[in-house]
Amino acid sequence: MTDTTSHPSDDPSRHEGSVVLDAKGLRAMAHPVRVQVIGLLRKHGPSTATRLAERLGVNSGTASYHLRQLGAAGFVEEDTERGNARERWWRSVHRTTWFNDPELAERESEAALAYQQSVASIYSLRTRQTLNELQAMPRVWRERFDLSDWVLRLTPEETAALYQELGDVIGRYRRDTPENAATAPAGAERVGLITHILPELNTPAPEEETP
Repeated sequence: MTDTTSHPSDDPSRHEGSVVLDAKGLRAMAHPVRVQVIGLLRKHGPSTATRLAERLGVNSGTASYHLRQLGAAGFVEEDTERGNARERWWRSVHRTTWFNDPELAERESEAALAYQQSVASIYSLRTRQTLNELQAMPRVWRERFDLSDWVLRLTPEETAALYQELGDVIGRYRRDTPENAATAPAGAERVGLITHILPELNTPAPEEETP
């Protein structure tokens, strides 16, 4: 439950500043540029179409179009305190996005797939960006970087329990919000924690080794 995410079993009402995607919202977010725009506004704060376009590698007209579409769907709004006659600033309305409705995913299957593929692509991009910057980081942070992979054999009920336990552990740590950033101890930096639960159905059981 970070910048852009999908959580099948948690309760988003517990998290202030969250939005749960309905059909209209899902269709609005079913575009990779819009998912990236939301992520950038949440990570770096209010911005203009021109600044966002530079970060995304698109022209400002494209960024403006997607900002207007996101605004119409209620995901972004103008930051009138920063804007002027020449330049419009935009900010994210929410801190997190939830997509946790299996029935909606079935009804809007194409939009759901497009949204989830966009989120997965952004997670992959964030990993590559960190890898590219890793050698320039202080050693203490390089030593905390981790890419791990565990393969488990679970029932659906056990998988749900695993998800809940992971959420409980993560919930004990400080969220990256403007308020928490202002009061965080010295040395605290933004840390991205990305979780994947990937069912691999009908995979044969590993063969037992013979002595």
